[in-house]
Amino acid sequence: MRPWLAIARSGLTAVALYRLRSTATVGCVVAVLLPLVAGLGLSQGLHDQGELAVGSGPDLYVTARQFGRTVPIPLSVADVIREVPGVVEVTPRIVGPLVLGAESENAVLVGLPVERFPASVRCVAGALPREGRVNELVVGTDLARRLRLKVGAVFPPFYRSTEGERLSRVVGLFTSDAGLWQSRVMLTTLKTAGHIFNQQGSATDFLVTCRPGYAEQVTTALLSGPLAEEVPTRPWRLAVISRTEAAGLLRAGVRQREGIFALHWLLVIIAGIMGMLVTSGVGLRERRREIGILKATGWQTSEVLWRCAVENLLLATAGAALSILLAYAWLRWLNGFWLASVVLPGVDVVPSFPVPFRLAPVPSMLAVLLGLVVVLSGSLASTWRAAVAAPATAMR
Repeated sequence: MRPWLAIARSGLTAVALYRLRSTATVGCVVAVLLPLVAGLGLSQGLHDQGELAVGSGPDLYVTARQFGRTVPIPLSVADVIREVPGVVEVTPRIVGPLVLGAESENAVLVGLPVERFPASVRCVAGALPREGRVNELVVGTDLARRLRLKVGAVFPPFYRSTEGERLSRVVGLFTSDAGLWQSRVMLTTLKTAGHIFNQQGSATDFLVTCRPGYAEQVTTALLSGPLAEEVPTRPWRLAVISRTEAAGLLRAGVRQREGIFALHWLLVIIAGIMGMLVTSGVGLRERRREIGILKATGWQTSEVLWRCAVENLLLATAGAALSILLAYAWLRWLNGFWLASVVLPGVDVVPSFPVPFRLAPVPSMLAVLLGLVVVLSGSLASTWRAAVAAPATAMR
């Protein structure tokens, strides 16, 4: 046992002996792991923020579907839903995409009764919208900055409606605990949203709050109860999404973004392994000569490999630890500079809202493991070739 410990200590000594190689190896590990750890931390933060939003939202989301697509649902259906036993509150909502500005910025307009605006929305300038002859809008601060909008700014008509077009005025700017709202969302009243989308008397969905334990009973009543038989000739059918299902859809969306990010990261890890091949022996004669001298003095191949493994374990751990610290600094102090715009579509290179993130233990441990894989992938092959060769050949 003592000989193996002595060999391990010699591996630790080699880290300080070959400083240039050690620095280059740690640099390769950081280049590979830093974007991965930061991207996973950002995705985990988005997941946590979404779970919080879904958890504080309604129990059920009721929509209408026709030919497999979501279609507008009449506001009159809300009165029928309120009569279902167990229903506490029904809030109609309109959500639709818009394209604004000379640079065709994508935005989302959300129409709600003013008294039902999310509690997390805070007006930092101006006031909440009201009904009137002018469409009043409250715009997220990040979207307002990109569109160069201030309180009092007026949009010319940008839509077509059977009731005629109106001017649209920005009456307020808002921030939200859900930071992404600030980059995309505009809020207005339900009636104004219906006018803009030319869907007066309709909503995209209903937010239904139920008594504790009544969600499944209400779902059954909506899908197969009196409401399902009330208008047998209607072309659409109700669809109900529970809070749990909404959370699952959210997780699926986050995983899709993670998958796209991982595909780009594969190119980085390939480049990192190629760099490791250069720094670990293929391009360094001194490294091969060192192994040749060790073999000439009586070292066995297994001992050479054990020495290399200990050295690489230390370098991989140092690189992974440095990657985690730099990822924290990137997300915390630099607020996800550039990375947020890659992971989150529509976000500026310099986000104007605090980017959510969480460096969970599992991704951190994964970083250490991947760091070891990267280092060993680039070093063991070259070490093996030098260790099994004749000492004279290795020392050439």
